[in-house]
Amino acid sequence: MASSPEASKKGGIRITIDRGGTFTDCVGSLNSETIIIKLLSEDPSNYSDAPLEGIRRILSHFLQKEIPRGQPLDTSAIESIRMGTTVATNALLERKGERIAFVTTKGFGDILLIGNQSRPKIFDLAIKKPDVLYEEVVEVEERVTLEDYAEDPERVLTKVEARTGTAEAKKEEVVMGLSGEAVRILERPDREAIKEKLEEVYKKGIKSVAVCLMHGYTFPDHERLVGEVAREIGFEHISLSHALMPMIKLVSRATSVCADAYLTPAIKKYIAGFQSGFEGGSLGTKSVKDKGEKRGARCEFMQSDGGLVDVDKFTGLKAILSGPAGGVVGYAITSYDENTKIPVIGFDMGGTSTDVSRYGDGRYDHTFETTTAGVTIQSPQLDINTVAAGGGSRLFFKNGLFVVGPESVGAHPGPACYRKGGPAAVTDANLFLGRLLPEFFPKIFGKNEDEALDTEASRRALQEIADQIHKETGKKMDIDEVAYGFLTVANEAMTRPIRSITEAKGHDTSKHRLATFGGAGGQHAVAIAESLGIKQILVHRYSSVLSAYGMALADVVDERQEPDSSVWSQDSSIVDHLKQKVESLKDKSREALRDQGFDDNEMVFEEYLNMRYRGTESALMIIKPNDESWDFGSAFVEHHRYEFGFTLDERDIIVDDVRVRGIGKSFQYGEKTVDEQLKTVQRTEVSPEKKHSEAKVYFEGGRLNTPIYKLPDLSVGNAIKGPAMLADGTQTIVVTPNATALILETHVVVDLPASAKDKSAESMEEREVDPIMLSIFGHRFMAIAEQMGRALQKTSVSTNVKERLDFSCAIFDATGGLVANAPHLPVHLGSMSTCVRTQAKIWEGKLKKGDVIISNHPSYGGTHLPDITLLMPAFSEAGDKILFYAASRAHHADIGGITAGSMPPHSRELYQEGAAIKSEKLVSEGKFNEERCIELLYREPAKYPGCSGTRTLADNINDLRAQVSANQKGISLIEGLIAEYGEDTVQFYMVAIQKNAELQVRNLLKTVSKRFHGKELSAVDYMDDGSPIRLKVTINDQAGEAIFDFAGTGPEVYANINAPEAISYSAIIYCLRCMISEDIPLNQGCLRPITVKIPKKSLLSPSDNAAVVGGNVLTSQRITDVIFKAFEACAASQGCCNNLTFGFGGNVTGQKEVKGFGYYETIAGGSGAGPYWEGTDGVHVHMTNTRITDSEVFERRYPVLLREFSIRRGSGGKGQHRGGDGVVRDIEFRLPMQVSILSERRVYRPYGMAGGEDAEAGLNLWVRRVKKASWETSLKRLQAEKEGEGDDDDDDDDEGETEERYINMGAKNTAPMKAGDRIIIQTPGGGGWGKVGEAKALNASKHDPTQGWKKGSHAAREDAALQV
Repeated sequence: MASSPEASKKGGIRITIDRGGTFTDCVGSLNSETIIIKLLSEDPSNYSDAPLEGIRRILSHFLQKEIPRGQPLDTSAIESIRMGTTVATNALLERKGERIAFVTTKGFGDILLIGNQSRPKIFDLAIKKPDVLYEEVVEVEERVTLEDYAEDPERVLTKVEARTGTAEAKKEEVVMGLSGEAVRILERPDREAIKEKLEEVYKKGIKSVAVCLMHGYTFPDHERLVGEVAREIGFEHISLSHALMPMIKLVSRATSVCADAYLTPAIKKYIAGFQSGFEGGSLGTKSVKDKGEKRGARCEFMQSDGGLVDVDKFTGLKAILSGPAGGVVGYAITSYDENTKIPVIGFDMGGTSTDVSRYGDGRYDHTFETTTAGVTIQSPQLDINTVAAGGGSRLFFKNGLFVVGPESVGAHPGPACYRKGGPAAVTDANLFLGRLLPEFFPKIFGKNEDEALDTEASRRALQEIADQIHKETGKKMDIDEVAYGFLTVANEAMTRPIRSITEAKGHDTSKHRLATFGGAGGQHAVAIAESLGIKQILVHRYSSVLSAYGMALADVVDERQEPDSSVWSQDSSIVDHLKQKVESLKDKSREALRDQGFDDNEMVFEEYLNMRYRGTESALMIIKPNDESWDFGSAFVEHHRYEFGFTLDERDIIVDDVRVRGIGKSFQYGEKTVDEQLKTVQRTEVSPEKKHSEAKVYFEGGRLNTPIYKLPDLSVGNAIKGPAMLADGTQTIVVTPNATALILETHVVVDLPASAKDKSAESMEEREVDPIMLSIFGHRFMAIAEQMGRALQKTSVSTNVKERLDFSCAIFDATGGLVANAPHLPVHLGSMSTCVRTQAKIWEGKLKKGDVIISNHPSYGGTHLPDITLLMPAFSEAGDKILFYAASRAHHADIGGITAGSMPPHSRELYQEGAAIKSEKLVSEGKFNEERCIELLYREPAKYPGCSGTRTLADNINDLRAQVSANQKGISLIEGLIAEYGEDTVQFYMVAIQKNAELQVRNLLKTVSKRFHGKELSAVDYMDDGSPIRLKVTINDQAGEAIFDFAGTGPEVYANINAPEAISYSAIIYCLRCMISEDIPLNQGCLRPITVKIPKKSLLSPSDNAAVVGGNVLTSQRITDVIFKAFEACAASQGCCNNLTFGFGGNVTGQKEVKGFGYYETIAGGSGAGPYWEGTDGVHVHMTNTRITDSEVFERRYPVLLREFSIRRGSGGKGQHRGGDGVVRDIEFRLPMQVSILSERRVYRPYGMAGGEDAEAGLNLWVRRVKKASWETSLKRLQAEKEGEGDDDDDDDDEGETEERYINMGAKNTAPMKAGDRIIIQTPGGGGWGKVGEAKALNASKHDPTQGWKKGSHAAREDAALQV
């Protein structure tokens, strides 16, 4: 404890509290005695505040006198109170925070409505984006931008003297920002105008304000001015983004500052109420320093980053993971040994959620951008990921599969065994199988809250599911099998994300220990560890209250951060500049810790630089190397190689931020580590008399007589062989057969045998599908595709793949039929299979182990040329036949052609769109052919007139290598699966999972046929050039089959909207999945009941050399519109991706090579309304779901000024349910550039349905300055032309006045834009549903059961990904 006199009362009572969603855990200690109290978090009939009640009981115990409820508590005997609370999380989940106003730069008022423009659930037609937290928006007329840009091939850097925040900065147009970047001030704010707008807000009763202006992280002067004005008006809480988290990214910083303004007042109210329960009504450092009669006690709250902070400094932004952070600190300090350095995975399974985290290298894993309750927070937080609901996860049998969660039964009604009529949950399965012991569980159930868990209720609930399985499949399963099946599937569902979390950062799960805590962890730990290859499990003696216990071990932390933009070098000027920043942050941190009662000798500082390679967005937070060398550069390169598997030695390393973590060391952990205890412990087999009782517990294969031991009865050194159950009043540990438990002073250690179970010996005779195995293989196949995706994202270099996640990975059977796909983009769903089938036929009998085929040609199963597919065969053990293929498809930012970005709006022939590869061997028996790669991507495209080779060759090669490694990952995982289960079993369930998907689609088609009374479905819609896409769907309702006939579709066009046949298959599989509205395996089985007829020579089946770049991104959207129209599923969505590309440079034949860059983005629009939902504004629809580059990053990387990014109000179709609105994106170019737009729905409007109105069509405008025409200038020009002196570029002539002209570019165009020119893209809305004025028939929007999950780095990666 801090030893300054202010700390006082050494040796007093120490209290730590974790106020959770269901229970509040309190740990009190005095001298060597510890007391644990568990309370319900909400029990209004007995007490108003659970933590206060816990403290009252602890004080009563230690002071040996009963303190009456409601009496203010005396703090004189308390040394410290430490607390973690879910107050902030609950306020966020229930949207019960403060009323707030959001203040931002003009043109960006809708930025949080649009977000990153991706939709959370890819197959939901009723798209639901998280609600914003603010009530009012104030747009301030001010603007700054960065003077230089990162993609500049010349690397020009503007030097300026005047620094932000100084008097000189007020006079200069260009100043130095906090990050060291030159900032141009375009418009200064008007104080009076701000005051007028904020006063209006204040009059509406809003007293809290969040301020986030463009580039406020580096130029905070304008935010400070808004803050001053708000303070003068009387706003009670003001959050400024630069003060909270000065990091680049407008959307993340804006959501963070809104969350802070929304939550901090709620927390302050809670703290005031909490403090009022003490004599004097005050706690914290200030109250301890108080010389008055009633001094308070130290009181600190746990923050999301795992550090404590004084009660007065606790804010909303840092409070979101307050509770679970204590558990991470608890297991980190009690389970990690600094000498052996074995990393630990934390597994916290409670009633409502199962959280996973990791601790290694002696420090916490932090992440700086996470999503909780739909709000993305930018702030240092422990990297905690929710991987499942907890013991309350519901059990279902759906569509022939065992499904666990994500829905939870909650505390009310709870699982069936809680005696409240609840449905079957994981807890019921554990209880029925004997893995939960009612006698060790508190008797708090039933009408009078005095009964035990009800095993009979669990049996009844599970019997219902067993009956359902028998009815639907004809398979008779006993309840034991059903319950055990659900546990197996639950464990499999949890191990998938755990593996991803560790492997995504380059760690191997098998080299970890598993530290399990939380009420339900001990029942699942062994199975989870086995799946992950972990050999040792640690269960702390206080594991059920580890979050509260951890707070006693935590340190007080003060985090400081400042942006930077230096290019790293060991040059003394750079190092000195960074050291100076670090020292300045340390001084501020030191002052803050002194304020909290710490002496300088009790402080430790961690120094970090946030570093990345130029041209990438994957920054890594690098701690200062231990050798004091300040060689951050080498540390970064090493860390990058470890986490991503490669380095980019030719690129500069950029320092984005400087960070200091000041730590006030408080309590020291005095116990021996697990490893120290293991060295000295005397192992003795447990004596039979210590057995408390015996029960028949179900393990794989049947029920076994299993001894039960009470944990308090066991002695240090006792070794217990499985099967066994160890229990006390708070936890149950299941020790499976073959495992052994060892009792230490601080932990129970469970050791697992080294040999893995061989599951391959099952007889093949007359095999029938086991629904449990089918569910497990569904998870396993999908896990392989997901891990391939993780490997690709991790090792790729380009922004397109690494950040925008424009890729898909999948595994296929030997014929090329899809087995499992983990796509981010629906347009890849069915189309990859066409490619794999084609290539499998071409290379039949010619492939060897380690070969990789490359292809992107539309006639060979490609979609458009930038999407390059790599496939690799997996051979049988004998090596004589191919069993599977692993394939990956990624969108490469440039592959040559007539325009930068390889998305030309005016391509007429395929060669104009870049490199076209039919079928080549890229890797032969493991050897990557780089020379052939350069030939294909760089030299060959440039041989055609007006075409360049790729403008990003290094990125292409790096991304192709990443695709190869992703495929290798898939192959090794398939081989592992075959080794575990046997070739025959894997092949059997590969076929079974496809049949399962086929069955779902047949059932859907039968249902649809009934709805339309067996009549034929048909629809037509048009491309903007008038080409029709016609569809007739004929359903055979007996067989559940359908013919999708596109007869009558327009002919191939001399333009680029031709769509290869593969795209129609993708659209069909996507639409069917949306209409099924259940999670089903997406594989080849989905298409088996479907016959697709596409007329040859139509635009949906073009010739070999037809241009197709628009087919993938435009025609695909129209095909989905036509399918949904035929099925009358919903009104049309925007029907376009709005593809914008700009850039300069290239190696066009006959011209000098110019260094440059290319940029590509797709822009959101409105989604269509439906029978039970309204359309959504500003979101990506149907065949795409890519993210948009953040506005600040956009201006930092490219020479552009984003004038506006807003919702295009009124563009959605009117109706009973209105269609979603499109967006307005207004970009000004600061340098001359080639700008291209490739879009649709600029002529034919998105249709309304069932009487709803059509949406507005889109519009693309070029805003340019042209000279005013007059008869004199026209005469001059004519005379000059006659005399042969005409200048093509007469705009450069300075004579005469200019005017601004708005020129309609049409749907598809390219323009050479000059500095100061703008493009304004107004995207289409979505159609309306139902007649205007009809009563709304909105379904109460389905509650998302994952809303409250802690979404650390894993979920942040997955946000735009497909979640099946």
